[in-house]
Amino acid sequence: MLPADDVRRLLGERGLALATVPARPAQFADQAPPLRPELIERLRSKGLERLYTHQAEAIGAALAGQDVAVVTGTGSGKSLCYTLPSLHACLAEPAARALFLFPTKALAQDQLGKIRDLAPAEIKAATYDGDTPQAQRPSIRGNAHIVLTNPDMLHLAILPQAGVWAKFLKSVRYVVVDEMHAYRGLFGSHMAGVLRRLLRSCAGFHNRPTVIGCTATIANPVELFTTLTGREPLLVDQDGAPRGERTVIVIDPAEEEEGRSPNQDTAALLADLAARGVRSLAFCRARVTTELVARQARERLTKSGGEAGWVDSYRGGYSPDERRAIEGALFSGRLRGLATTNAMELGVDVGGLDAVVMNGYPGSVTSFWQQAGRAGRGARPGLAVMLAHPEPLERYLVRRPELLLDRPVEAATVSLTNRHVLEGQLRCAAYEHPLDEAELETFGPAARSVAEGMVEEGTLAWAEGRLVYGSYEPPAPQVSIRGTMDKTVTLTVAGRPLGLMERWRALRNAHEGAVYLHRGETYLVSALDLVGLEAHLSAADPGYYTEPEVQSYIEATVPIAEDTPWLLTGVRVTTKVVGYRKKALSGDRVISEHDLDLPPDTYESLAVRLDLPGLTGEEGTGTVHTLEHALASVAPLLAGCDRDDLESAWFLFCPETGAPAVYLVDSTPGGVGLAERLFEARDVWWAEAGRLVTSCPCDDGCPACTLSPRCPYGNEPLDKAGAVAVFEGSTLV
Repeated sequence: MLPADDVRRLLGERGLALATVPARPAQFADQAPPLRPELIERLRSKGLERLYTHQAEAIGAALAGQDVAVVTGTGSGKSLCYTLPSLHACLAEPAARALFLFPTKALAQDQLGKIRDLAPAEIKAATYDGDTPQAQRPSIRGNAHIVLTNPDMLHLAILPQAGVWAKFLKSVRYVVVDEMHAYRGLFGSHMAGVLRRLLRSCAGFHNRPTVIGCTATIANPVELFTTLTGREPLLVDQDGAPRGERTVIVIDPAEEEEGRSPNQDTAALLADLAARGVRSLAFCRARVTTELVARQARERLTKSGGEAGWVDSYRGGYSPDERRAIEGALFSGRLRGLATTNAMELGVDVGGLDAVVMNGYPGSVTSFWQQAGRAGRGARPGLAVMLAHPEPLERYLVRRPELLLDRPVEAATVSLTNRHVLEGQLRCAAYEHPLDEAELETFGPAARSVAEGMVEEGTLAWAEGRLVYGSYEPPAPQVSIRGTMDKTVTLTVAGRPLGLMERWRALRNAHEGAVYLHRGETYLVSALDLVGLEAHLSAADPGYYTEPEVQSYIEATVPIAEDTPWLLTGVRVTTKVVGYRKKALSGDRVISEHDLDLPPDTYESLAVRLDLPGLTGEEGTGTVHTLEHALASVAPLLAGCDRDDLESAWFLFCPETGAPAVYLVDSTPGGVGLAERLFEARDVWWAEAGRLVTSCPCDDGCPACTLSPRCPYGNEPLDKAGAVAVFEGSTLV
């Protein structure tokens, strides 16, 4: 292990917060649920003589046909809560089936191995996803007792083909929604429609499967389960699994004059852990930082006499073969360290993992503890280190660690009223089976008005009291459940495909002059063809990486609620990539800045506007800008979201009022409840923003309170003193 003192030695003396999560003994059930004898024997052969209390309670309820929401910690054996009832049903009734839904392919692959290891020989389990060869799919549909898939495949390939899945859908006894907390925001809003379509298709075959949902600790598990499925579950949340002692360290970033960046520090820790033989994950918030950390860790290992192959990277955009190879090396122990995006945050059981490094705040308290929980699985001790970035929110969390270490986890936000989501899901539902009045109501309170609008547009039509979709072509391929429908850009090197990237992401990261990193290799983009949807790359090692500069313009449309000076309103947002920065690999120093002329993107959403009519005149410019930084910095804590889920802007002359104003926008088209949550928490939000600024001892503003690395205006102009005066003298709270 890497003791806390060694972390200090490696990173230097900095401000830090340290906490110890105490160990906890196991609590076993007094009585086992009535499982099939052959299953009990299989468990005993694996050394599982007794079930934890939460496992026994969840399995017993599921066997009785009750919907269940299981809420326990990482590594608590939640998978047995759904695997054992499913295996029991398939053994008791050979025609019975079970459908397991996972948010990532890696998690499905991990669980498939566990099921096959536990299941008797006559029970067949298989993954059914985009990587499944076409030749194998008919056999899986017809013969697999347990099908492991993801929401995308359910949406695109299973529900639109209910005819060929009829045997499965009329016999499925259990539907499992694992890692339920991953279904929030836009993805969760779509998932609510997908699950309603699934349960509706089963009902069409006179079948009502039991739903089992599993989640990490969140503030609203029953509400989330009900929003996703339309059903009320039994809550099982008393964790009986043992837990080893876990040390959690939150460390301030290096000072600017030290020339070190969080990426370098993360790479140093990852390499040091790998050199000691300690298996670890380094979580990064973005694809580019994931690649930078892996590259720098390999370089550090090579220089110190280690092996570069001890460390690899893992993120979206890799080919299926690359993903399987990395996952296999990680699960087998051949890899000692992995730099990864949150793709490895979910419940993949790496086994023997003892340390986690978080390259910055993950975006929510829930994700922080989910990532920290990857270390020290079971009763083993673990170490979790979060390296704060030099920006106000993260420096504030080091100053006030109770907001991170002692604060309750957030609620998962899912919207049943997003018009964009409902339009897509209702099209898909009506295509699969005509929708009657009662079924329409299950899609939420806004479904009827949205459907009526679709009828007026001609997208849907009433026929004999039911809504029908007037096309033979399935609409699912035109409905993206993980984001807005966007075209995909192919990244090519000498005509050879290297990867894929959404068009909006390509505008930011695959424009001419951009540096693209892929598994430690560096490429330079020579051209971005937005007509042919292709970016042309060449191998290069320029010694820097690039970061886009994005500007947003916001205009209010329809006011929704008002409490002067706060306004909840509809907005139209226009974003444009206006340039990019070249930044040094060491220290993140800006080398140069370059302009770009790329097309804008426009979407409609919801926002909170704060009017500041008292800050008129040129002298108020810096104050308004500083208030925007402060509110944007702490907003994710109140909205329970990642910072990238929110856009912000400030005006000295707001177009609607002619006076200063600050906007915080839900960056998902149509909104998923984040603006509403901020509006409801406006007093607490304002007070927390004030504490962020006033608690910092600096005089003129610094990265700990007012300076933001994300500011498109280069942090000019700012006026900390003016902002402090507003916070201390304001009647807004």
